[in-house]
Amino acid sequence: MTPTTRAWVLLVLAGLLEVGWAIGLKASQGFTRPVPSVLTVAGMIASFSLLAEALRTIPVGTGYAVWTGIGAVGTAILGIVLFGEARSAARLVSIALIVAGIVGLKLAGGGASE
Repeated sequence: MTPTTRAWVLLVLAGLLEVGWAIGLKASQGFTRPVPSVLTVAGMIASFSLLAEALRTIPVGTGYAVWTGIGAVGTAILGIVLFGEARSAARLVSIALIVAGIVGLKLAGGGASE
């Protein structure tokens, strides 16, 4: 696996962990429930650590945007599925636009930093 491929894998994992800790924030009920709170903080630490490692190779603007995009899209989808949040056409189109932006950043040269 090339260093750039490895960095992208780490970045995707970091984004997925961001989804986990964002959902964990809700489950922890303001950090009043011990088990969800500990899991949420562990997810945060792991997500930030993987992001930091990925940013050693991927440009910071691209990496951070992709990380937050994965987190935003994943959290919005899980909000719809798990918590019955609105699934209006405008909301679904907006989620699709975030995905398009993530793909665009990758295709526009989001490879290794100089």
